[in-house]
Amino acid sequence: MKKIVKTNKAPKAIGPYSQGIIAGNFMFISGQIAIDPDTNEMVTGTIEEETEQVLKNIGAILNEAGLTYENVVKTTVYLTDLNDFVKMNEVYARFFKTNPPARAAIQVSKLPKGAKIEIEAIACFE
Repeated sequence: MKKIVKTNKAPKAIGPYSQGIIAGNFMFISGQIAIDPDTNEMVTGTIEEETEQVLKNIGAILNEAGLTYENVVKTTVYLTDLNDFVKMNEVYARFFKTNPPARAAIQVSKLPKGAKIEIEAIACFE
């Protein structure tokens, strides 16, 4: 059995997918890009600015399900330029201060809306 997680505090889906799905003891969060949910516009600028918005979007979806960043067990980070890894990592570390989740970071050729970064996450109910 699955439950859809949806919040106005994160960007609306730009395709046929859900912001998050709860299945059993896990929540799967769809890849988030740096869309400001208040304006529905991309946050364009530095990789640090985009990363911060992406992680805020993930936080809003977690919060809607009663979870926090502490519940995240796995993330996948997609970057259009792996040279941005160090700067992304500095912002990422502020959101996952203790016991960070497992993670993969992958360079891709392109992301929706010209984004520099997209992050998907899996969280666990404890």
